[in-house]
Amino acid sequence: MNASISELLRRAEQLAGQKNWGEAKAAYEAILAHQPGHAASLLQLSYIASLQGHYRTACDYALRAAVAKPKEQASLAELAKRLRTFNEAEVLQDCLRGLGSLDRIPIPLLAAFAAQFSYLNRQEDAMRLLDEAKRADPDYPPTLMARAQVLMYLGRFQAAEQDLQYCLRRAPEIAHAWWLISRLRKQSKEANHVDRLRRLLATPGKRPDEVALLAYALHKELDDIGDFAGAGEALTLACRAKRSTLKYQSEESRRLVDALIALPTGTGDMRTPGEAEAGRVPIFIVGMHRSGTTLLEQLLDGHSDIHGVGELYDFTSQMRWATDYHCRGVIDETLVRKAAAGVDYAAAGQGYLQKMEWRLGKERFFTDKLPSNFLNIGFICQALPQAKILHMVRDPVETCFSNLRELFSDANPYSYDQQELADYYRQYERLMAHWRQAYPGRVLDVDYGRLTRDTEAVLREVTDFCGVGFESGMLALQERTRGVATASAVQVRDRVVALERPKWAPYEEYLQPLIRGLRSGTA
Repeated sequence: MNASISELLRRAEQLAGQKNWGEAKAAYEAILAHQPGHAASLLQLSYIASLQGHYRTACDYALRAAVAKPKEQASLAELAKRLRTFNEAEVLQDCLRGLGSLDRIPIPLLAAFAAQFSYLNRQEDAMRLLDEAKRADPDYPPTLMARAQVLMYLGRFQAAEQDLQYCLRRAPEIAHAWWLISRLRKQSKEANHVDRLRRLLATPGKRPDEVALLAYALHKELDDIGDFAGAGEALTLACRAKRSTLKYQSEESRRLVDALIALPTGTGDMRTPGEAEAGRVPIFIVGMHRSGTTLLEQLLDGHSDIHGVGELYDFTSQMRWATDYHCRGVIDETLVRKAAAGVDYAAAGQGYLQKMEWRLGKERFFTDKLPSNFLNIGFICQALPQAKILHMVRDPVETCFSNLRELFSDANPYSYDQQELADYYRQYERLMAHWRQAYPGRVLDVDYGRLTRDTEAVLREVTDFCGVGFESGMLALQERTRGVATASAVQVRDRVVALERPKWAPYEEYLQPLIRGLRSGTA
């Protein structure tokens, strides 16, 4: 790199660090004027465009960076993240192939690409990279932890526990590994990590994210052994630690739901029987997180003409492209406002189906199981007239308690405070009532309790709604081998279980703020 480019790069990085996006962009563009294929600059321009909300420009810069074929490890890792952000999975695969045989790729880069394939729910692809990383260095804790996570998704729990145990012997300070190992099986009074977790939590200097991981692990293990009072205390600590890292106000969710309800609605008409027969038919499974969406998808995946794909952000990507706006999360008020100004829904639907095709097999139907797509139902109805929408409905306290005790990544910031969680749930109910009225016949409510108690009867109703016949193979959950990259990765490998006593019952007193919040007032 010559002196002028080096100085421009230093200046650009300084301006970006100051969030002076306009001048930083000019500095990076000046570098490209000297060196059009400077991948690091193209990637930084992609990030800047995203931060300014310009989705199409951000995507274009990322694709230009891929064409430049960077050699630097840092640029390649950033490129992998960017391509996954824009759901450019095929380009991501091409980049990996361009690196040559796996045994020549550095371990951190193998892990970086594996993470992005896992995010895309391509767990077998991720496993192949992590297997090579472990072969190259079987003692590297980050590899062991990443591999264990993917093994969990693939249902290989014994192998996952072996990797985590070895990881923790090598690096017992890694909080994330303790959280993972707590989830692999039900702990017993004779075999658990409770004392170790308490000692780790008592160690000074822990970051809030580490406290959250350790406290959630402690909550889970205390719940397993029946110490519900201790589990409640651990959950309070976990939620406070995680909530301290997030920016969220309940009013944001209220305004978003108001904006969605105010949107003009399309006809939402379903196509006449047979019209969609020749093409792909998406089945969107939506609802609150932890409402049983993963279970329903696993059951449907047993049908010979339904392909279970997992939690995807592909429809969100199409709405970002249609509005040329890069929002955080599934949707926000600005995207809704831009959509209200007019978008080409037919193009969004066509783009969605085209981008999905690489994932699919011979099956005509496929599932898209992102629970928070309940926010997108109005857009889905207009973009994909043939789509089937299944809405999981579960007891509000069960659903919210399951959210409260789940550690999400940066998603669902409302789920770490009982009052905020109750308020969000009421907004969700208000929006679903609106969608049912605005698009009659487009959404089928699927009751989780009924699904667990009378599985075949409910599946017959679901398959009839979707336009396929019921098949007995749908009931054989134990035969599923597909990757499941959700919080339910462990539970859904077993048979369907109907609980006689809800999981929240021992916490009824502890959950009074949530219960009162769910019952109070109107949304």
